[in-house]
Amino acid sequence: MKNRWYNWPAQALLAVASSMALIMVLVMIYEVFARYALNSPTLWAFDISYMLNGCIFLLGCAYALKEETHVRVDFLSSRLKPAVQRGLNAAFYLLVLVPTIGGLAFIASRRAWHAFVTGEVEHVSPWAPVMWPFYLALAVGLAGLTYQLIVDAVLFIGNRKQPGTKEH
Repeated sequence: MKNRWYNWPAQALLAVASSMALIMVLVMIYEVFARYALNSPTLWAFDISYMLNGCIFLLGCAYALKEETHVRVDFLSSRLKPAVQRGLNAAFYLLVLVPTIGGLAFIASRRAWHAFVTGEVEHVSPWAPVMWPFYLALAVGLAGLTYQLIVDAVLFIGNRKQPGTKEH
């Protein structure tokens, strides 16, 4: 697939998610070493792993949508003409998914701001990490997915992308 100017957000978020995956692997290796070799498990490994895992998942969503690597249940729509498929996808993206995911991005950004202003920490963790970086990453991932939904809808409308194919 050609690298178009509108693809950079998904690719940038994927790069961030990839580096977070590397960090998570290193954290888990250290946790296993500390737990079994030093007999001294860390307080923070569980919190870091669930936060990084959530961030990796949401930051990678836009790229997964762009590359059509997500699960697509198309046993009905695959029987329709390509133009109808594109129209249905564009309508569903713009009328259902963009408002829903965009709303979640807005809520997550407000939650991140509130956590930043109040200094919110994870209360159920003995480590008690601050929560705003986690919420911010979730908001950015959701915003990136919203952006990619809009891009894909425009590509469907302009007959530059067919649902279920990577090429446009």
